[in-house]
Amino acid sequence: MNDYSIKELLAKGKKALQEEVVIKGWVRSFRSNQFIALNDGSGQNNIQIIINYNDFDTETLKQITTASALYVEGKVAESKGAGQEIEVMASKIKIYGYAVPEDVQETILQPKRHSLEKLREQAHLRFRTNTFAAVMRVRNALSFAIHQYFNKNGFCYINTPIITGSDAEGAGEMFTVTNFNLDNIPKNKNGNIDFSQDFFGKKTNLTVSGQLEAETAAMGLGKVYTFGPTFRAENSNTTRHLAEFWMVEPEVAFYDLEHDMDLAEDFLKYCIQYAIENCKEDLEFLNKRFEEEQKQKSKEEKSEQNLLEKLEFVLKNKFIRLSYTEAIEILKNSKPNQKKKFKYLIDEWGADLQSEHERYLVEKHFKSPVVLYDYPAKIKAFYMRLNDDHKTVRAMDVLFPGIGEIIGGSQREERIDVLKQKMKDMNIDEKELWWYLDTRKFGTVPHSGFGLGLERLVLFVTGMNNIRDVIPFPRTPKNAEF
Repeated sequence: MNDYSIKELLAKGKKALQEEVVIKGWVRSFRSNQFIALNDGSGQNNIQIIINYNDFDTETLKQITTASALYVEGKVAESKGAGQEIEVMASKIKIYGYAVPEDVQETILQPKRHSLEKLREQAHLRFRTNTFAAVMRVRNALSFAIHQYFNKNGFCYINTPIITGSDAEGAGEMFTVTNFNLDNIPKNKNGNIDFSQDFFGKKTNLTVSGQLEAETAAMGLGKVYTFGPTFRAENSNTTRHLAEFWMVEPEVAFYDLEHDMDLAEDFLKYCIQYAIENCKEDLEFLNKRFEEEQKQKSKEEKSEQNLLEKLEFVLKNKFIRLSYTEAIEILKNSKPNQKKKFKYLIDEWGADLQSEHERYLVEKHFKSPVVLYDYPAKIKAFYMRLNDDHKTVRAMDVLFPGIGEIIGGSQREERIDVLKQKMKDMNIDEKELWWYLDTRKFGTVPHSGFGLGLERLVLFVTGMNNIRDVIPFPRTPKNAEF
């Protein structure tokens, strides 16, 4: 007797006919005391279990309810219903865990459509829903593809610190890490918190990026990447922000910005292609869900492409590359800007582009993924390489349909004198980053890298609208449940 996952058994199809099998899973529905829809999380589809009422104890059947967990032995038979080739004729059923119907009715496990807001309130149970299970399987596939891509291309996986004494972005929106008794925090003579008495002897935070540490590793290992949790204490409740999220950050020695853009495009296409090839059923389900959502939107809000078309759109198109300066001219002269349809109007060079501007370039003007480069130095981080015009830096952002920026990167400033001046101009203390400056003293080289938020990628590939629905347990302002 073979023990299969439901996905494995369904994949065998009619080849499994008459085979004695073991199947385990949770009851999605139980109709007429005869038909059980069972799902074990291995795939989108359920297997139908057929019960001959006369073969089982009546009391046992009464205990089988929606959300119960079962062990089933039976013989594979050809399905008489539509949608599946096979079903299992049960010969033995064991109930692992009961589910009280009255309790199930209070949860998202009851077999009906629930709002995503309701699913978030019961995040510990939403893994059992079709939508969230599909999203998590796609997230898993993309995570594997990320590691596989870098492994195939000679990158070394580096674990950078989660606790750090530096602020890579210079944003200041960081969570402080402390071992102090919060009821008795030591102060110095000036009345400020005395972090010299804290666990690490200095003020430390949860990291917003592993980039700076990854750069030091690239100076010895050549091609490295980090992939881990990062944190930002931004008090934002938008559909695009989380306080805890996962970042992928490659850094490569001897790469200039052109190499960086090539890497980003190749990397994104690889991951999306992997998801398409390995998550077919889930993406088809999510595509239907996406199309149903589009029916509820206004003409202006509707996407011109369904989910699968958007994925193919990225794969088939060479990413358009244009400078920030060129983009500003296009946006200034665009109809939405001239007719004041943009929420943030583009008046002059130097504006920080918003999602609406990025999406216009991708979806309306070029109808292709876009890579913008050479941004104004004043709106970018200190570590980005200054161009000869002393106005712009070697930064680049990859823009996708429906989402805007999905990758941000740059060629790093390898010249120590220029880097020191930029740090001075941005009030960044050299003493705090002495180790970072050291990498420019001993054999400095041109090098580049970028950052990809995993949740942004999952958001794009699954077609979900809210970033809280593509991570198992979202952390947002006033919300650290579960």
